[in-house]
Amino acid sequence: MNSFDNYATNMSKLFVKGRTLVLAYDHGMEHGPSKDFNLSNSKPEFIFDIAEKTKINGVVTQIGVAEKYSSSFNVPLIIKLNGKTELGSEMISRQVCSVKRALKLNPIAVGYTIYPGSYYESVMFNELSKIIEEAHDYGLPVVVWSYPRNKNHSINDLSTDVLAYAARVALELGADVVKLKFNNDIEGFKWVVHNAGRVKVVVAGSSRADPNRFLHSIVDALKAGASGAFIGRNIWQSEEPFKVVEALKDLIFNYEDPDRAYERYFKK
Repeated sequence: MNSFDNYATNMSKLFVKGRTLVLAYDHGMEHGPSKDFNLSNSKPEFIFDIAEKTKINGVVTQIGVAEKYSSSFNVPLIIKLNGKTELGSEMISRQVCSVKRALKLNPIAVGYTIYPGSYYESVMFNELSKIIEEAHDYGLPVVVWSYPRNKNHSINDLSTDVLAYAARVALELGADVVKLKFNNDIEGFKWVVHNAGRVKVVVAGSSRADPNRFLHSIVDALKAGASGAFIGRNIWQSEEPFKVVEALKDLIFNYEDPDRAYERYFKK
């Protein structure tokens, strides 16, 4: 199978009929365990079990978690190739895993975070461009987390214009998928999606929110043109993570009304 066929196969696994739902679990490095984890969800086995049983489109992890835990589960992997902690103040996230190392785990995609607006954006852009070239040689799609950010936090990362810029940067750099924050402005986010061009837009989750409000937000993003969502804490911090996934699948793949989904899964 050549790289073009591999790419098409991987994209068809990540996006079913043009839509996707991915379980995000890169928080241990990005946020630190004391901020997000408890005795259950700090265990990677807990996360992979949710993903396998719900047949979710993929799981995002750093390479170490994937290498040590994924072989026990049948779960499509998206390997993050860069990362940083919250212990420092500089807005730069450097590569920590090579494409070839990730390939040993047969992922369906690799991912990389950029911070447009950072003093170090050119470093990350250069690193990402090389990753995209190599990943595409192997038929691997590249998901770009495009989060406008700078050291003094003067960027409004929920502004429609800023989000549109972030989407456009991902397109210009050659991303296949761009993960963005959703600003709950349907009409404004249509402009964001428009500027992503042929790059598929997926929305990020957030800190844990009221389930009804959260489901409505996902549907609003889909109405604005998003192709799905990468969700972490609103799934694995929930007391009923399987219900959250099933509700999200109904919204994303079955075009279910969020109020009906909430009634079905959370009002029993």
